[in-house]
Amino acid sequence: MKKIACMLSLAGTIATPMAAWAQSSVTVYGIMDLAARYVANDGVGSVTSLISGGNATSRLGLRGSEDLGGGLSARFQLEHGISADTGTPAGGNTFWDRLAWVSLASNSLGELRLGRDYVPTYTNWVRFDPFSNVGVAGVGNMLPASQVGPIRSAFASNPNTLVRSNNAVQYLLPANLGGIEGGLMVAAGEGGTAANGQHKLLGLRLGYATGAWVVSGAYDETKNELTGNESFKDGIIAGSYDFGVVKLNAAWRRFDFLDSKQTNILLAAILPVGAAGQLKVSYQKADLSGRVRTTNVADNDGAQLGLGYVHNLSKRTALYASYSRINNDGVATFVVPGGASGLTAGGNSWGVESGVRHIF
Repeated sequence: MKKIACMLSLAGTIATPMAAWAQSSVTVYGIMDLAARYVANDGVGSVTSLISGGNATSRLGLRGSEDLGGGLSARFQLEHGISADTGTPAGGNTFWDRLAWVSLASNSLGELRLGRDYVPTYTNWVRFDPFSNVGVAGVGNMLPASQVGPIRSAFASNPNTLVRSNNAVQYLLPANLGGIEGGLMVAAGEGGTAANGQHKLLGLRLGYATGAWVVSGAYDETKNELTGNESFKDGIIAGSYDFGVVKLNAAWRRFDFLDSKQTNILLAAILPVGAAGQLKVSYQKADLSGRVRTTNVADNDGAQLGLGYVHNLSKRTALYASYSRINNDGVATFVVPGGASGLTAGGNSWGVESGVRHIF
């Protein structure tokens, strides 16, 4: 009996730390996405290539959480972009270029998150893009810093805050508010430069999602040594409704800096095709106005039409094909990614791609 009691006591001693350890979890995850792409630009010909991330950005990530009891948990996420066609890092010298944050979360009070993360306006914008901001038809094609306008004026060709912010403190509302969602983000420039991706940022997002409806808005202000005492402003209002046979999205986004503005309007639809397919359509218009120093940008507009189809072979693997065409006005040079540089001012750009995406 003494031997049995000792064995049970030892088992209990071992089980206790094992039970505590089981409250923590770390997951390795990722996406590999490769596609063949063809892009033709007026005045400079065409380019055929194998590209990474036509349907979803190729990535490798780690995420984890620890249950602290009482509805509290500690969380983290690290995410590294991959150029899957070459096996090289997508973020250059920044290894965890996509995400790098740690947080404390409460089921009733919300989450406090520290580190590199998506800014509120991007979270709100990409949610309504059926192409998830990637590929030949992604919404990001109409937001490049290469165009003379508010984005280039505030950031030049340096990293910007249209997608992510470094050095951020973010509060996210809890998930038990009856469909109300949102958050607040603040980032310090830390005395750094735009070239190093160090910007002051203040951002806010608030929305309501229930049943078939989603309505939300977001606003960011950014300052750096290039903007001086002025702020680069980024605001968005968007909504969607799922009718079952089709989901309709609409979004309005405005960039404002000094005397120049850029307004983007997105209209999109997602139609299920059978049990495994999905047809996607989007139209985006970029309308510039005002002046950049002595340059009038009012006529340098562009419009993009995107079409796509995704066929899911399983929950993790899908085949896809997408098409996009961009028409420019004035001297605008919005382009489909992956083409030759030097598009004729005011010319057209179009592209098509087909590939496979696997989630692991």
